[in-house]
Amino acid sequence: MSPLPVNILLITLGLIPSLVWLYFFSRKDCHPEPKNLLAQTFLMGIIISPIAILLQFSFSQFASTITGISQAATQNTSYFFLWAAVVEEVIKFYAVRMLILRNPEFDEPIDAMIYMITAGLGFAAMENILVMFRIFPDGAQVTLATWGLRFTGATLLHALSSGLLGYFLAMSWFFRDHKRKLIIIGLIMATIFHFTFNTFLSAFDNRVTGLTYSTALLVVMAFLVSILFDKIKERHARTTTGLATVISNKVINLLG
Repeated sequence: MSPLPVNILLITLGLIPSLVWLYFFSRKDCHPEPKNLLAQTFLMGIIISPIAILLQFSFSQFASTITGISQAATQNTSYFFLWAAVVEEVIKFYAVRMLILRNPEFDEPIDAMIYMITAGLGFAAMENILVMFRIFPDGAQVTLATWGLRFTGATLLHALSSGLLGYFLAMSWFFRDHKRKLIIIGLIMATIFHFTFNTFLSAFDNRVTGLTYSTALLVVMAFLVSILFDKIKERHARTTTGLATVISNKVINLLG
């Protein structure tokens, strides 16, 4: 195969998992967001991802200089996993902050979860593309196996961790005086989840055991995020109904 078709194939493989999960999660929104804004958010997740790569590389280089061990070895430590989780969650949040939070289309709480997940999936798409190019020389079988693992693993991880942060951002819709605190709590929770997943994958000598624990964590988090979607919808519905009742009563009083 010539280089161009191979490159297109690998880029497509990298994008597919994120696009499939984006379709799945976007159906959670009863009032779908504009497709062009979702596309911009997805692209922003891709565009901003090199910053995370640069920060992670700088950390491993600094750690290697301080400790005297190789950069590859530093990238398999708890300190690196924690740093990587913090950086990636903050970067994904800022993608949404720059593009969405002041946009008029951000008009209901659940939008926070949808846009955070979209940015997270854009970020994951870039990761997947880079992994596909790195793994491809090892052969088609390894490439497809890695692709399958990232489809159900790392890509979903980014969607769920971003969705968790998105929930706390959505809650700030109701508690505006505590917006900063809620965002910080959301970043901490998303980071812990992200860090735990990466730790499970690397902490066990038996790869199957690591995959089992990390998969179990994803299942639990998927269930939790699904509940959080419903909770935000219910709270918003109650708030909207209550506001409508107050307005109605005031109109009746004025007319009476």
